[in-house]
Amino acid sequence: MIRPAVLSGALLVGAIVLVASLAPSEERRGADGGVYSEQDYLLGVGQGEMSKGVVVCQRVSELAARADVAKQIRVLVKEHAMDRVRERTGHALEQDIEIIREEEVKELLYDVRIIERKIDPVGGVCTSMAAMPKSRILDPDKKVTP
Repeated sequence: MIRPAVLSGALLVGAIVLVASLAPSEERRGADGGVYSEQDYLLGVGQGEMSKGVVVCQRVSELAARADVAKQIRVLVKEHAMDRVRERTGHALEQDIEIIREEEVKELLYDVRIIERKIDPVGGVCTSMAAMPKSRILDPDKKVTP
């Protein structure tokens, strides 16, 4: 029989190991074996659906990952809200709020690499992770050619 003190100690150690493994790390190891730290790289994640096939899914997830990197640099967000109230005889008031949000990214990205690709056939999704060195972020005041 296991004593309650020993059992609770083992559970505590197990919980600490689990929490430590779930905590976000500052470094990620890519599929190419490179180490990508959040201090030196912008990391972006993208996701695609497998309904159109594996190749299209991977391409969509890679584009979304690159767009996620670009959004960390600069993004223009436009939001338009419309509030409609319908009043009909014999019925209660109906309110409908529609919010349209547009995100526009106009950035030229250099040295962006897809460092990780995952396919989940059960979930029907695939994900990609992109990394770009922070040293490649261009200052808009400088005119630098790559």
